[in-house]
Amino acid sequence: MPSADEPGAAADAPGGHAAQTSETPAAASTAPLAAGEQTPAELAEARRYGHFQLAASLADKLLDVVFLALMAFFVARPLGAYLAGVNAHASVQLWLLFLITTAIHLAVSFPLSCYSGFWLEHRFGLSRLTLGGWLWRYTKVHLLSTLFGGLLLWALYAVIWTAGGWWWLVAAALFFVVSVVAGQLVPVIIMPLFYKIQPIENPELLDRMAGLAAGTGLSIAGVYRFDLSSDTAKANAMLAGLGRTRRVLMGDTLLSNFTPDEIEVIFAHEIGHHVFRHIRKMIAGGAVYGAVGFWLVDRLVMAWVHATDPAADYAHFPVDTLPLVMLVLTLFSLLLEPLQNAVSRHFERQSDRYALERTGRREAYISAFQKLARLNKDDPAPHWLEVFWLHSHPPIAERLAVAERK
Repeated sequence: MPSADEPGAAADAPGGHAAQTSETPAAASTAPLAAGEQTPAELAEARRYGHFQLAASLADKLLDVVFLALMAFFVARPLGAYLAGVNAHASVQLWLLFLITTAIHLAVSFPLSCYSGFWLEHRFGLSRLTLGGWLWRYTKVHLLSTLFGGLLLWALYAVIWTAGGWWWLVAAALFFVVSVVAGQLVPVIIMPLFYKIQPIENPELLDRMAGLAAGTGLSIAGVYRFDLSSDTAKANAMLAGLGRTRRVLMGDTLLSNFTPDEIEVIFAHEIGHHVFRHIRKMIAGGAVYGAVGFWLVDRLVMAWVHATDPAADYAHFPVDTLPLVMLVLTLFSLLLEPLQNAVSRHFERQSDRYALERTGRREAYISAFQKLARLNKDDPAPHWLEVFWLHSHPPIAERLAVAERK
């Protein structure tokens, strides 16, 4: 049960973090950030920030696993027996157990979420949210995740109760459909709940973007700026959506701190994701991961159920298995994370090379990634093991080396 403090909606982000600023280059009140590598002081601070982030991330993952294990093996059965005593329908019991589990988890994890999402970001001068603003965003994120998570788990149990031994395959197919629909809705419904999104109206940038998008099938009408500057000092861009909702979203901090040449390179990077169909490949891969994950749930959880009730069948799959199902899926996700991150880093490298070849702007590419490192306080060369396990983007130093070899 990951604790997200930001809405997850993007297929990509060149710098691997979120971003901010409030105006396009044509209207910005300040000049673009000067290019250049991180100073020794900036580099030291970026490494300290990275170490704190790493510790918080690992603590969060450990907390999720320990909490769900305690719920699954010690709390779920007596709590499930109590809920069954109210003579409610199994679906109602499922929702009640899910809401209780979620509420306890939020209470236990809130101090860590506050530390990593608010205090740490303020300590390093990255967050612009007040405590009240952060709490409101935190509340919105978890209300949405609770609603959608509860609906998905209810649908999962409905499939188990009705589809029998092949439920895991049916569930994988249904969740593939859900991921496609969600991919279409995120940029037009979910993202606007957190950020103000407007079409880019800078004629110079639009002309450059139209030239880069020509022949790729990406409509120039789908390029937007989103207001990150009210939240953070970071900079970012992303490709989001599917079909008619596909669009490139560029943070306003990026638009006001980067030169037109640098923005062109970053936009070309996002086009690279479209050209190589990375979102579709991620969704297809997710369908395969889902099938394997649900099959593991079937094997492991049914073995747990049969250990105490050999006569149990799928039509009467117990509600009190919910925390165990969540635990198995969480552990599977953690074990799969290095592979998913490796695929993501491969996609990023493809888009980096595409941006260099498409624009031919080697110097702008270098300065853009140097600025991303400085604005986002990225450690340009973290330990390889950290990259292997946790990073969805190649380190900045590696990405700069691509340009140096050109």
